Amino acid sequence: MKKSYYQPEDLKKFGKINEWNEALGSKFFDYYNSVFEEGSLSAREKSLIALAVSHVIQCPYCIDSYTKDGLQRGIEKEEMMEAVHVGAAIKAGAALVHGVQMMSRHDQLSM
Repeated sequence: MKKSYYQPEDLKKFGKINEWNEALGSKFFDYYNSVFEEGSLSAREKSLIALAVSHVIQCPYCIDSYTKDGLQRGIEKEEMMEAVHVGAAIKAGAALVHGVQMMSRHDQLSM
């Protein structure tokens, strides 16, 4: 079996990024952990947002992590898929709205 660039076991090593630059790694993890604390949004809501964004940016490590996190928070598979569809719709809309730029440029060049 071919080895792919993505290795699921690498996710367990994420905390080791501090080893090569402790100051910046610590700042990142302090920020990251603060973002996911309960606030105006619940940790459950933040997990769904993270899952949707994970799909939009196509990060397999994040998808694995936030699928697991969502299950631990009692998020149902239907909620997860709906969040993924929300992310996909926003990404598709962002691509399509750039079509307006193409239309404008076409009109400028066609004159």
